[in-house]
Amino acid sequence: MFEQLQPLASDPILGLSIAYLQDTNPNKVDLGVGVYKNEAGITPVLSSITQAQAILHQEEQTKAYQGPAGDALFNQTIQTLIFGAELEARVGERLRTLQAPGGCGALRLAAELFKVSAAAQGKTSAAAHRNTEAPTIWVSTPTWANHIPLLGGAGLTIREYPYYDAATQSVNFDAMAETLQQVPAGDIVLLHGCCHNPCGADLNTEQWQQVAAIAVDRGFVPFIDLAYQGFGDGLDEDVYGVRLLADTVPEMLVASSCSKNFGLYRERTGALSVLGSNAESTYNAFTQMQSIARGIWSMPPAHGAALVAKVLSDDVLRGQWQGEVAEMRVRIATLRGQLAAALNDAGDFSFIPRQRGMFSFLGLSEAQVEALKNEYSVYMVGSSRINIAGISQNNLEYLAASIKAVL
Repeated sequence: MFEQLQPLASDPILGLSIAYLQDTNPNKVDLGVGVYKNEAGITPVLSSITQAQAILHQEEQTKAYQGPAGDALFNQTIQTLIFGAELEARVGERLRTLQAPGGCGALRLAAELFKVSAAAQGKTSAAAHRNTEAPTIWVSTPTWANHIPLLGGAGLTIREYPYYDAATQSVNFDAMAETLQQVPAGDIVLLHGCCHNPCGADLNTEQWQQVAAIAVDRGFVPFIDLAYQGFGDGLDEDVYGVRLLADTVPEMLVASSCSKNFGLYRERTGALSVLGSNAESTYNAFTQMQSIARGIWSMPPAHGAALVAKVLSDDVLRGQWQGEVAEMRVRIATLRGQLAAALNDAGDFSFIPRQRGMFSFLGLSEAQVEALKNEYSVYMVGSSRINIAGISQNNLEYLAASIKAVL
């Protein structure tokens, strides 16, 4: 059965992690894999999560299944965190949320839902979609490396819209808007909610407003990947675009992750939220989501969702968690400013503190990135995307000197 299979190369980012671990240089720096790290280079368990875990240990009485929709309290509290209580009340039953195994699970679930929806449209109207077998989703150039395998692997047709301008280290919004104005009705457009991975350049308030207007005019379906809420400008500030679209368009979806802002990477805790044009269509979509989930992973893992629900439903724990998210956000922003200052005499790196979240492109060539790895044990993706959170006060000076050496 397996004799004809060929070996595949390891994931380039995960391969970097392996090479880093094998490197014996005491000055080595890991800026590759996208996980938050503290000053000690550790991805910490948040104190609020540790306390919630202790409470759950005392309260938990069963390990029975919770059903394909997952933890009901988690679904409600994470939905309120994303959309806000005021907007929730306004849209009412048009909005529902289902627990998924991480943001990846939510993305794949959405892709499968798009296929089911397109097939249903094809049964009622031959002209309902250009290709009922393969719905089209538009992703930014660049986008997170796993978006295309997750969405394309589900059978969606992938198209791209311009996003990042390497020359200006900012969003090329004119080109983006021009392309979005050509997107056919019924297509899906994937947007990064905040802290764009991999470039760190986000849409501003006015640009979000223009995207919302184009979405209404063209009739495409916004699909937002929200993996870093709280890491940009604040928990509410980072979902401005999400809430604006939810208050503007008839239909949209949001895939959210608790890996970063709750530090629950290995717990695989995420959600998919669907907003329909009316309560009935949302309910129908929600039942389809449960059926799809049942056929893929059956039941989502419970532990991480229970921790998030406990934190968000307890005023003391929630306040503590908000403080911890603020600490991570401020640390990242501070490191951005410090790195730009350390590189000031080597060129214009002022774009680094203007960007948000954990990632930025340094604008280095692949040869320079390779030299950093081989000669200085500084590890980053070949595109020169770096994880800002991998920087610390202990390695900042060495990192800056190494970058200057290869420029």
